[in-house]
Amino acid sequence: MSSSVRLGAFVAGALIIFAVMVFLLGDKEFLFSHTYSVNAPFDNVVGLDVSAPVRAGGVRIGTVKSIELPRRPQDKITVQMDLESSTRNVIKQDSVATIETEGLLGNKYVAISFGSPDAAAVHNGDTIQAQPPVDYGDLAKKASDLMDATQGLVQDSKIAMNNVNETTDDLKSISGKIDRGQGTIGALVNDQSVYRNLNATLTQAQAGVAAFQDDMEALKHNFLLRGFFKKRGYFDQSDLTKYAVARLPNRAPSKRFDFDSSELFGKPDSLKLSKDKELSQAGDFLKSNSFDMAVVVASGGGSKDDNATMAEARAFAVRKYLAEKFKIDESRLKTLGGSAQASEPTGKISIVVYAGTH
Repeated sequence: MSSSVRLGAFVAGALIIFAVMVFLLGDKEFLFSHTYSVNAPFDNVVGLDVSAPVRAGGVRIGTVKSIELPRRPQDKITVQMDLESSTRNVIKQDSVATIETEGLLGNKYVAISFGSPDAAAVHNGDTIQAQPPVDYGDLAKKASDLMDATQGLVQDSKIAMNNVNETTDDLKSISGKIDRGQGTIGALVNDQSVYRNLNATLTQAQAGVAAFQDDMEALKHNFLLRGFFKKRGYFDQSDLTKYAVARLPNRAPSKRFDFDSSELFGKPDSLKLSKDKELSQAGDFLKSNSFDMAVVVASGGGSKDDNATMAEARAFAVRKYLAEKFKIDESRLKTLGGSAQASEPTGKISIVVYAGTH
C-alpha cells in the first residue's frame, strides 16, 4: 500500500472520529435539537456551573446556558436554561426549579418539577419559580451545634448522677446511725423502752384532752351554768357557722323580710329572741310556699370587737326558731352574719327567700 493511500486512510479515520465526537458533544449540549429558553431566579447557586445538566423526573432535558449575577444587591441570580422542545408538555408555568447534588458531594444540577395539567404552558424566555438550594455547610454547622448541645446534656446528666450518688451515701449514713441506735430516731427504733415511755405519755395526754372535753360538756349542762348557755343561745362556737354561706346567691330573691334587731331581740346586746312572734309572717310564708333556699342575714348590734360573733349568733337563733317552730327543712335554711355581710346596716335582721332555679 502506497504512502498516499495510508495518508488518506489516516485522514479519513481522523475525520470520522472528529465527526463522532462533535455528534456526541452536540447531542449532550442539545446542539442538534430544537430548544427553548427558561429562566429561574436564585439567591445562591451553591457551586452550579454553566453547562450543568437540567433534569425533570431524573431524565436529562437540557443544560444550563448561563448564570448571570444581579445588577443590584437586592436582586437574584438568574440561571438561564435551554430545554428540549418536547418537554413543553410537562414543564408548565407552575413548575419549580431547584439546585440538587448528585450524591452527597457530587456535581450540581438543576431539577425542574412537572407542572400541573391545567397550568399554562411555558414560552421561550419565560421565568419559572425557584426554591432555595440546600446548603450543606449550614447543615454541617447545625449538626455540630447539635453535637455540642448533646455533649452538654451528657455532662449535666453526669453531674445529676453524682448528686444522686451523694444523696444515696447520705441516706446510707443516716440509716447506719439509726441502726446503731444513735440519735432520737435511733433510740426510738432500737430501744423499746423509749418507745413505750413516749407512747404512754401520748396516751395520757389524749386521756387528759378527752377528760377536759367531758368536763366542759358537763359544765354546759350544770344547773349553775345552764342559764348562761341558754341566754347565749348556743353551746359551741362551731354551731354558728354550721349552716353558714359565704355570700348571697347572685340572683334576685322571690321574697324578703326585714327587721330591726330590737324588734326581735329587745336589748342591744341580747342573743336570745324575745319577740319571736314578729317572725310569724316569715315562718308562715316559708311553710306554705315552695322555695329553694332561705338565708337569715344578720349584721352588727354590739361593740366593734364582738360585732361579727353577735351577728352570727343572732342569725343562728332566728334560723333555729324558724326550723323548729314551723317544721322547715333545715338543709334549705342558711345563715349569713358578721363581716361577710358588712354592707348591711348595723342591727338588721333579714330573711331572704329564693325560689327554685328550675
